[in-house]
Parts: sequence; structure tokens; C-alpha cells
Amino acid sequence: MKRIAVVPGSFDPVTLGHLDVVGRAAGLFDELHVLVVHNPGKTALLPIAQRVSLIEQSIAEAQLPGTIVVTSWSVGLLVDYCTDVGASVLVKGIRSQVDVAYETPMAIVNRDLAGVETIFMLPNPAHAHVSSSLVRQVAALGGDVSPYVPSAVYRYLQK
Repeated sequence: MKRIAVVPGSFDPVTLGHLDVVGRAAGLFDELHVLVVHNPGKTALLPIAQRVSLIEQSIAEAQLPGTIVVTSWSVGLLVDYCTDVGASVLVKGIRSQVDVAYETPMAIVNRDLAGVETIFMLPNPAHAHVSSSLVRQVAALGGDVSPYVPSAVYRYLQK
């Protein structure tokens, strides 16, 4: 039986911290789905299709190993997607205690609803302070985001 996991997120835009978690998670599972989800609590910078494309480009440029599927999901519960693809694990990157406090109740509900476990992965310390929100803010004010995002994202944001 294949071990399938899902890394969900808004990835608006994908950061080097996201890519770090995806790369390490890909080595732990037979198949890893990077799932771009709509977050109604956030105003998006990039359309979902563009986020999917940038993640695919970033994974290819980083030459991440393993079977990685990049797609999006906008209807239904996250655990519905997991059930549809046979995933039994969600992988969440966490940067701080704030992330743990936010993610823990969702992890418990996902386990209760569908038996889907959640694994928290700590980022590389070099990326622990970076969020997509911070990247959007810095980019909007004309700052250099190249230390925080894959080159595909940097090139896109320069346009």
C-alpha cells in the first residue's frame, strides 16, 4: 500500500520555507500532494492556477526527489481530498508556537472526521521567520524578496 501525504496551504506565494518542508516530506512518503487551497480569511495576491504553476516550477528547479503532485482544492473539506486520493497524513510546516496553537485543533478534527493524522515539520531555521504574508508585504513595498522565495517566484514578482 502506498504511503500518501498531503501538504496543504495557500502558498501565496510559495516560499523557500514551504519548499524545504515539501522536499523533506517527499522523502518520507511514496507520493506527496502539494495542495493549494483557498483561504477565505486572506486576500490573495496570486490566482490559484498561478500558484500551482509557480510551485511546479520551483519543485522542478530545486530538483526535489520523489513523486510530488501539485494541484488545488476549493470545494469541501481538506480531509475529503485526502480520502479521494488515499492520503492518510497531512504535513504542516510550523514556525512557532502560534502555528502550533492554530493547527492543533484542526489536526484533532481532521483525525476525528476521517482518521487523517497530521505531522508537524519544523522549517530550516534559516526560513523560520518567513511567511507568505511577509513576502507579499516586502514585495509590495519594493523590497528584495530573493532570499525568501524560489527563483521562479522571484522572477514572477519582478514582472
